Amino acid sequence: MPGITREEVAHLARLARLELQSEELDHFAGQLDDIIGAVARVSEVADQDVPPTSHPLPLTNVMRADEVRPSLTPEQALSGAPAQEQQRFKVPQILGED
Repeated sequence: MPGITREEVAHLARLARLELQSEELDHFAGQLDDIIGAVARVSEVADQDVPPTSHPLPLTNVMRADEVRPSLTPEQALSGAPAQEQQRFKVPQILGED
């Protein structure tokens, strides 16, 4: 597989809206080529008899069970809010939606 070119690095930089100098294009081309090679080696090792995993060690849920406990009433929670509406915090609109 041919190595990644300066032009491909420049294209990726444009897509990511990064401004790279000429020296950086060469430097990143070598680094990206090394990364692509490492991924290719891992792909060669992974075979049909190796199940896909998200973590090398088995994990267990360490979260506590949900249980209802006494908490603030809506009035208490909203007592310090600068603005509220229908028992909710009222915040400025940011997305321009209704």
